[in-house]
Amino acid sequence: MRALLATSIGVTCATALTLPLAAPAPAAPAPARAPVAQAPAASPGEPAGSTQSLPLRPLTGALPRATGEPTESLHPDAARGLLRRDSHRFSLVGVVWDDADAELHGTVQVRTRATGTTRWSGWQSLETHNTDHAADEGSPERESGTVRGSTAPLWVGDSDGVEVRVRSENAGPRSGAADTAPLPAGLQVELVDPGDDPEQPRAEATPTTGAPSAVTPSAGVATPATAVAQPGALPDSAGLTTAAAESSAVNADLAPLGATEIPALSKAESEEQAVVAAGAKPFVGPRPGIVTRKGWGADESLRERAFAYTSTVKAAFIHHSATGNNYTCAQAPSVLRSIYRYHVKSSGWRDFGYNFAVDKCGNIYEGRAGGVTKAVLGAHTLGFNTNSMGIAVLGTYSSKNPPAAAVTAIAKLTAWKLGLFGRNPKGKVTLVSGGSGKYKKGAKAKLNVISGHRDGFATECPGIRLYKKLGTARTSSAKLQGR
Repeated sequence: MRALLATSIGVTCATALTLPLAAPAPAAPAPARAPVAQAPAASPGEPAGSTQSLPLRPLTGALPRATGEPTESLHPDAARGLLRRDSHRFSLVGVVWDDADAELHGTVQVRTRATGTTRWSGWQSLETHNTDHAADEGSPERESGTVRGSTAPLWVGDSDGVEVRVRSENAGPRSGAADTAPLPAGLQVELVDPGDDPEQPRAEATPTTGAPSAVTPSAGVATPATAVAQPGALPDSAGLTTAAAESSAVNADLAPLGATEIPALSKAESEEQAVVAAGAKPFVGPRPGIVTRKGWGADESLRERAFAYTSTVKAAFIHHSATGNNYTCAQAPSVLRSIYRYHVKSSGWRDFGYNFAVDKCGNIYEGRAGGVTKAVLGAHTLGFNTNSMGIAVLGTYSSKNPPAAAVTAIAKLTAWKLGLFGRNPKGKVTLVSGGSGKYKKGAKAKLNVISGHRDGFATECPGIRLYKKLGTARTSSAKLQGR
């Protein structure tokens, strides 16, 4: 299901296919529709999806103000964009550039047209300071040569027209190249189509409570940061691709191969599964239900095949996706597929950046592949991805309060996952920085076990409204652990 246009202003914390499109037309009247190309065929059991990558050109004419009134012409180095034009269908938009280390000092705004209509949205801003959501400097993922700079993506709903304007900081009609902060090279807009939701029933099988299987690793079992899983023989994959079967198999102790959801367990069942030191009391919260990557329709052919792990999980960093709040919970899988494709194909990451995601209704989703009980190395908190996990709440919570269901989901997830590694949600932990905008490389940072992204990096993420709820999440999480 695709939704009609959902507008939002998301301010803060692939290129799989470039399709030929009609040439840009003036802003008025609206241009004629370009023919819509067929999306590439999906792998078995995986939704189709695609990305249109369109270069941004110098805007030497006058840019309109937010009121719609024209301004004076800008220096050609100060503004780039895309005039109003048709496109193939998409639901999420972002802007990327060549150098991952380059900052975009300025503003990025888009407006879109709802599919099949003449209705255009107002101008919407994209968060440009997004380098804090990334793999750590010096890591194989960061040094892969594929990583690019990027804005945060914005969910706009089902659309078939776009207009973009990027304006440099301090730009003005009298600014010259020396006066204007240069825009990064290689600017292009990414229009992401998540494809249709997978049509499949959820698996009903639940592990027998009397014979739970072991959950690994525990707080006392280290997995080297450089370790990657090497797939072995897989059981009958029930029509799954090899990559999809591998992604599902790492959760085989928790749910059947190909399951769309990992079922919830009681506290007693969760503690029985946990591996703890002899004689120690297991402080493990009840496992919440988790929608698997199969459940939200991840195309496993996009990501890197091997899984990357860190040694343990000492802390959980809470984020907001900054993709806007105008999505329904039924659309959350589409939002996730869009972000996933944007992270991998547009930004050049190995996989979805966050370890878990939570929607506004409190549903919990598996993020980066590798196993929900394991210490999977993510790309969510620059400088502190090692020995941590990242949880993204879908939405923007700078000026809007997060739903209570989402805060409760954070508490449930952290009570369980941190409990597997012996962590107290109300405690403190010392992490060594890999280099961030707040802590230099090698610096020791004493942080809350449940921290906001802004605690490890100078960023607005997870939005002040969500950040203020983290105290509640810590208390609730500790209670769920029995502390």
